[in-house]
Amino acid sequence: MRIRSLIWPLALLLTALGANAAPWVELAKPQPTQDPAKIEVIEFFWYGCPHCYYAEPAVAEWRKRQPAEVQFVRVPAIFNTNWAVLGRAYYAMQQLGLGEDVHRALFEAIHTDRKNLKDETSLTEFFATHGVPREKFADAYHSFGVDSQTGRANQMTRAYGLEGVPTFIVNGKFRVDGTSAGSEAGMFEALDQLVAQELKTAK
Repeated sequence: MRIRSLIWPLALLLTALGANAAPWVELAKPQPTQDPAKIEVIEFFWYGCPHCYYAEPAVAEWRKRQPAEVQFVRVPAIFNTNWAVLGRAYYAMQQLGLGEDVHRALFEAIHTDRKNLKDETSLTEFFATHGVPREKFADAYHSFGVDSQTGRANQMTRAYGLEGVPTFIVNGKFRVDGTSAGSEAGMFEALDQLVAQELKTAK
């Protein structure tokens, strides 16, 4: 009977703690941001991730309603060499000056058209259909700049303790993902709370 009498208070305590738990993780080792004058929000993603693909419209809508003080940064998560291939493709895309339409098209090619874009050859053909000469894509894909950015993305993936994607980092201090927030909608609610908190702190 004594054990049973202890179980109920413990259960109530755990329920209360769960209800009050923040929908984000505060990082033990905050990381520097690109511009200290801005509230930085990083989205870690991977083109091969269906959750990232389906969240993309919500990300775009969220970005539209952010104040000028918020700086959005997109970073391809890199957990292994397979992820690095599409990470390099993203940075090559940036170097070539391609916009959001091609970014979305690459997602669509993988998740809607079911194209297996897993290596340089297949990616070269994809970008050729979007008007990028094959040699020009190869130059960008193997450039020093893309090498450096991909290496940096690899380091950031580990520094922020990523466990999956999509994952968002606010001001180098807070990590938000589907696990911490509980849902896609929860992620954006958490981002709104953190951005508001950081804007208030910055004043």
